[in-house]
Amino acid sequence: MAQDIIPIELGLPQGDVVTLWAPRWREDGEEWEAFLGDEDDLYAFPDAAHLAAFVRTSEQHDLLDHPAWDSVPALNVPELIPDDDHSYDLVGVPELVAEEPDSWTIAELAEIVGIVRSLADVCELDDVHEVLDACEGFSLLEQGRLPFTGREGEALWNDLSKAVSEKWDIVLDAIDGLVTVPDVDAGLLEQTAEELAAFHEESAAAEVAQAEALGTAGDEDDDEEEEEDVPVGFWGEVGIDPIKIITAGAEYYTLRCYLDDKAVFLGSEGEIDVFNSEKALLKAIADGKELVDTDLSEVSTWEEVLTKATAGELEIEVDAENTYVLSGLDDDIAAGPESIDPTQLELAVELITDAADWAEDDSVESALAANESLGWLVSFVLRPDPTRLEPSAPFDAEQGAWRKLVETFENRLTVV
Repeated sequence: MAQDIIPIELGLPQGDVVTLWAPRWREDGEEWEAFLGDEDDLYAFPDAAHLAAFVRTSEQHDLLDHPAWDSVPALNVPELIPDDDHSYDLVGVPELVAEEPDSWTIAELAEIVGIVRSLADVCELDDVHEVLDACEGFSLLEQGRLPFTGREGEALWNDLSKAVSEKWDIVLDAIDGLVTVPDVDAGLLEQTAEELAAFHEESAAAEVAQAEALGTAGDEDDDEEEEEDVPVGFWGEVGIDPIKIITAGAEYYTLRCYLDDKAVFLGSEGEIDVFNSEKALLKAIADGKELVDTDLSEVSTWEEVLTKATAGELEIEVDAENTYVLSGLDDDIAAGPESIDPTQLELAVELITDAADWAEDDSVESALAANESLGWLVSFVLRPDPTRLEPSAPFDAEQGAWRKLVETFENRLTVV
């Protein structure tokens, strides 16, 4: 399978540099991975203008045989600017491990260690492998926060921090020593530098226009605040949402709320109680017996829901933003980004991510990470950016990974 060639930024002791990375792809029955370079050299550049000038003219480097290379020389300069998901601050790792091991810190560190492992694999950096293999914590980062919780998790994080403090310079020196900045054509560089400057000017102008628009919107919001508040309805008042889930074979109804931005579903122990109709859900709430031990019963407003249901005054109303359509997305993913409805995908990702987080399952977070093919495709669809390379077909692996996530989610559903 031909994966993309992705612009990346590396924060190294010599400064921030940009280069190209080809994540693992299969060709002729073998698996490959590569970076822009030649033999023992990693080609990297101070900015996208230098990178563009190089790829438009170079006839000797390790990515020439990549299945997607033919499209790279035709890219404009903005398309070669690494996005935030592919900017790796290797120099900042000591500061990162000095923080508390929350989900964001661990996710960022996992992405950095992932690209470091790839560089070590491709460039045969044995010293780097020795550093990463000597501490168990490095290999557990992809599992998220769970391995670093509790007393044992705290000790694991401390060991990782100590390893970084004592040995991370070995990693930095090894990778820094690979970098070579090839010469580029001066005339072409002048042209690409102008392209880059024009892009930055346009971006700055767009930010100013957006700020002005937000200021106008703020004035409008102030005017609206003076108007009478619009009723939010009973469900809005209690902070619980009826939701509808449409799978390939059925439609289900259940409830969900958010506490401290974390989802809580009607259910327990990672299993979501669902019903085949709004009427069945309403009857179960009014009866109350089957829903006594659910996680939602611990929510402070749950008694208000039971009281209204018992009095026969409760109605189940599902808003459009709480309707999740899972059916058909796998086929759309197989057809590529242009076939995917961003709204449907965003809602589906929200649902399966909420469910996994509630169940303390890190598999969704791992599958949707930016360095995974499915995560890259989802990110491309949900956060469109003209500077990013479009994922390339075939999308069999992405479809398979998505189907696995949906299957895992559907296995959480218990029809009551």
